[in-house]
Amino acid sequence: MPRRTHYRPPTQFSVMPPVIKNLLVLNGLFFIAQFLAAETLASSSILAHVLDLMPLYPPGTAGPDFWPWQLISYAFLHGSFGHLLFNMFALWMFGVQVENRWGSQRFVFFYFACVIGAALTHLAFVSSPVPTVGASGGVYGILLAFGMMFPNQPIYIWFLFPIKAKWLVIGFGALELYSAVTGTQAGVANFAHLGGMVVGFLLIQYWRGKLPVQP
Repeated sequence: MPRRTHYRPPTQFSVMPPVIKNLLVLNGLFFIAQFLAAETLASSSILAHVLDLMPLYPPGTAGPDFWPWQLISYAFLHGSFGHLLFNMFALWMFGVQVENRWGSQRFVFFYFACVIGAALTHLAFVSSPVPTVGASGGVYGILLAFGMMFPNQPIYIWFLFPIKAKWLVIGFGALELYSAVTGTQAGVANFAHLGGMVVGFLLIQYWRGKLPVQP
């Protein structure tokens, strides 16, 4: 019996596909909420209490408790405007082609799988009571996906020096591994970044049928 195939009609390339657009908007809104809670509202406000429950707190440490939703909610908060800007630019830069290739449903599943994987990896290797925030775990997963899907596409460092995507990904991965093991980047969740990349790699390999467990 011939194998049934599913035809997917070609769609127009979008420079702002829906998942990335919504993630940019949501992260921006949450950053504004953080600013309002810190600068203009009383620390006892409902908004401040809600935001206090969103960062990723290690279980069993002093301070706010760990809650399961923090495995996702931490990725919508950022420590500074520069932190937000870098993550959102990288998400857009590397995610546009990935979402256009995969479609929004697979892209959003992949992104949040990397976010959760990054959080679990951080909790497994880091015992610091300092809360963790930022979308970097998901962004590093998207970077990994871009490098695997478009390995030879040139990326321009500082808009001047071209490097193939696969080498950029390997370089970032090596830097994160070195920093995580040596602890040379204080205040940076290097294990979370690595976790996002590892989960992304395993998920892509699973979808490609290259793991012992087949899709």
